[in-house]
Amino acid sequence: MKRSYSTLCYMEKGAVMEFQKYGFLDGELIYRNRLERPEDISDFILEGKAKISFPNGCMRMENSYSADEGQKANYVLWCPREFPEDICVQWDFQPLANPGLCILFLAARGRGGEDLFDKRLQKRTGEYPQYHHGDINAFHISYYRRKELDERAFHTCNLRKSYGFYLVAQGADPIPDESDVKEFYRLTAVKQGAQVRFYINELPIFAFTDDGSTYGECLSGGKIGFRQLAPLVAEYRNLSVYRILK
Repeated sequence: MKRSYSTLCYMEKGAVMEFQKYGFLDGELIYRNRLERPEDISDFILEGKAKISFPNGCMRMENSYSADEGQKANYVLWCPREFPEDICVQWDFQPLANPGLCILFLAARGRGGEDLFDKRLQKRTGEYPQYHHGDINAFHISYYRRKELDERAFHTCNLRKSYGFYLVAQGADPIPDESDVKEFYRLTAVKQGAQVRFYINELPIFAFTDDGSTYGECLSGGKIGFRQLAPLVAEYRNLSVYRILK
């Protein structure tokens, strides 16, 4: 059943969506996951090792391996659902312990159009090169970058496109360091045709329009996943995906 904004405003306490704020007029809720208990991610696919718990009624992720292990300590948690080309993804995010980095993968598929979990694709275990120079395509939205010194000194959100490691858009990151965080932040990623837009608490962060040539062919549908770098500890809740209708 199609659920417009007028319906959702009664359904989603604390997560009311006014589509026009995000550059489109109407949408249909096609996926909802509160991420509040282990059963909510029973079909999610974890690449790498991580400690995932639900101590506060929301999903908390932290590394299993020591950060001294480098890329081995990082991981990706995939939603198994296949999504269409034009979607809006929203979730709540709260960092609890620095340093680290978070990424949303968007429109992820095999380079030949395969399903992300096709057995013909290489095994992925959380190391970043597997995701930008492996055998998959995706957009990478890195939205809480506190890993390296330059990231901590100058906070930005980055959009990269793969195959490859193309930095295609960048914007200022308004989220403070975890010591000053008082509540969850609402994050919104919009993939509409050739354009990708990103917002934090409705504040526009960046927009990118793909010409389908400079950085390879335009990406269409696919899967979404959350990547987190050790030793960051963060919580997630209220994941929603809308199909953009107009």
